[in-house]
Amino acid sequence: MTLTFTLDPKPDPDLRAAIVGLWADVTNAGGAVGFVAPVTEDDVWDTADHHFAGLSPEGPDRLLVAHETETGRLVGVLFFESMRFNLMEHWRMLKRVMVHPDTQGRGYGLRLMAEAERVAREWGLDGLRLTARGGQGLERFYARCGYREVGRVPGAIRVAPGDDRDDITFWLDLR
Repeated sequence: MTLTFTLDPKPDPDLRAAIVGLWADVTNAGGAVGFVAPVTEDDVWDTADHHFAGLSPEGPDRLLVAHETETGRLVGVLFFESMRFNLMEHWRMLKRVMVHPDTQGRGYGLRLMAEAERVAREWGLDGLRLTARGGQGLERFYARCGYREVGRVPGAIRVAPGDDRDDITFWLDLR
């Protein structure tokens, strides 16, 4: 299937609900997007509302969504987040990078990341940064997307008592 990407779609109630549903599905499939399974959509709403509050076409934060062209179904999301600090306006943080679990293995994640890179280059940014939870095997995926690991805080993410994961920082240099 082909994907249609939209930058800065209007975050109307239907899109917000679709994003929250995707977020819950990703989490419940084992994805590391701010929660630990099991979650309900109600569990996700407060965090989602925080992300939605910073969105506007003028910034500081921006939203990129991916829909399957043939079905119109939302299958991917990521947020470009400003650090809200003038000395860091030349790059953005990618947050909540998500692809629907039932589309895994179709290359949607690679295409979402490539579109984020294309957009960032169009904006003239010098780089993109993201963090990931260790133990998910994401290092290989982000390396395939051109990112390199630039930092790791051992055991910084406690997903359960006795289960601490590394907080890994990745950087994509766009200069």
